[in-house]
Amino acid sequence: MRLLPAAVLLSAVLLASGCAPRAEEKAAPSDAMRVGLVFDIGGRGDKSFNDAAYAGLERAQQELGISFTTLETSDAADREPQIRQLAAGGAPLVFGVGFLFTDDIKALAREFPDQKFACIDMTVNEGDSLPPNLVALKFKEEEGSFLVGALAGLLTKTGKVGFVGGMEIPLIRKFQAGYAAGVHAVNPRAEVLVKYAGNTGEAFRDPIKGKELTIAEIQAGADIVYHASGSTGQGVFEAAEEHGKLAIGVDSDQYDEKPGTVLTSMVKRVDVAVLETIREVKEGRWSGGVRTFGLATDGVGWVYDDRNKALIPDAVKAQVDSLRAAIITGTITVPTQP
Repeated sequence: MRLLPAAVLLSAVLLASGCAPRAEEKAAPSDAMRVGLVFDIGGRGDKSFNDAAYAGLERAQQELGISFTTLETSDAADREPQIRQLAAGGAPLVFGVGFLFTDDIKALAREFPDQKFACIDMTVNEGDSLPPNLVALKFKEEEGSFLVGALAGLLTKTGKVGFVGGMEIPLIRKFQAGYAAGVHAVNPRAEVLVKYAGNTGEAFRDPIKGKELTIAEIQAGADIVYHASGSTGQGVFEAAEEHGKLAIGVDSDQYDEKPGTVLTSMVKRVDVAVLETIREVKEGRWSGGVRTFGLATDGVGWVYDDRNKALIPDAVKAQVDSLRAAIITGTITVPTQP
């Protein structure tokens, strides 16, 4: 009897169980380096975190000539088998997009020591030991959030601004902490209203809940609302538009979601992290461990361009830029806990 490859067998099992992932492959020459990536909750098309990771793959294909395969999770049970499928298929580098992959990708990195793994936003606690073939790609979300918080604090007319988080976890509380610190750095008397969509991964893909929470904050007086909630943020934008308020996007430039309503976005350069990790593997410069991207490395930032600058006076822009420089030099230390 001819034995089927493990990846083929796994795909058959997934199909039979009715939980087959949506896959995408981008071909390249047969000798091209292969990369696998499994998306976080929300998947492709979230116009935020996952799309930024995909943009990194596309840049790597254009600049480095790689080929890639992507898979999407539909629930928690998908993560381990999908990472395993890509590893068993021989991809020399496999990404998990999001902190929810932490435990599974750590275990699989040990099981497949000859392949390399990367986890974006991986949870790494003090004293944790990572396998040498695993890199945790982390960001200083609090620094970028500080800047958009300062912007909100300078532009609020009511003295109240809002924050809507997805799942209430330490990672999202970093966004909250930085945002509130930025608001209070420029407007000490301003009030920051805070709400979270839930305590499970579903909190990152619930636009109805996002809209409900934002309306509550607007009714309480907030005139600018920042979200860190994945596709739940679509509801934040809808509520802000309907009530004539401003919203702040996250991870990617989200201006196109609601032009004129999205004041700016705190951008998290997941695309750069993906691209540079692939480049290091391709060029033989790989190193495992923890890699952190912040303002000093352009790993985070905020959007100011021709599309939104009419909403931001020059003096306000200059003040935010001054705060950015102070963070980079260490004059300002941004908190990571509210």
